Amino acid sequence: MINHIDGKLVEKTPTYAVIEAAGVGYIMQISLNTFTKIGDAEHCKLYTEQMYVRDDMPRFFGFADIAERTLFRHLVSVSGVGGTSALLMLSSLSAIEIQTAIATGNVALIKSVKGIGEKTAQRIIVDLKGKLGKEELSSDFFVGAGNTLKEEALSALVMLGFNKLAAEKVLDKIIRTEGAGQTVEQLIKGALKNL
Repeated sequence: MINHIDGKLVEKTPTYAVIEAAGVGYIMQISLNTFTKIGDAEHCKLYTEQMYVRDDMPRFFGFADIAERTLFRHLVSVSGVGGTSALLMLSSLSAIEIQTAIATGNVALIKSVKGIGEKTAQRIIVDLKGKLGKEELSSDFFVGAGNTLKEEALSALVMLGFNKLAAEKVLDKIIRTEGAGQTVEQLIKGALKNL
């Protein structure tokens, strides 16, 4: 099993990247999120996941950070969700949007991804709701994207339909009065009482 590939970025499109390492060019399917994070770098490191469509046909998927790969692994563990569907979800929605949708049971958001029907969206929620533990919803999980607990809470509140500026002011007030040691859940609950 290959954990990551670190080398020269030979080619990059919104759907795949080719990295040359030790004279071998590895082609990996990537999400739009990874495409954006790679940017114009000449050298990059992608965390990999290998899947077999058939016994003789391996496919490599590349991720800019371990967090995205972990979420990908969770998604493909759901019956009916393959590598392409999981990658499409990671391209259509951010990791925090997917996790918040799973945690809140937001079937509509998940099925808004092309190719994901209502039954599959429901299965994703049922199968993964208990698997995405608190450690994966912490700020460390999203360190590659530069998110903080406040930003995660803000994102969740905006997804719930609250005005971004109003929600941000309420979150700032909670952090000032209650302290910065709040969890995402505590921030959201506190904000819901004040919005």
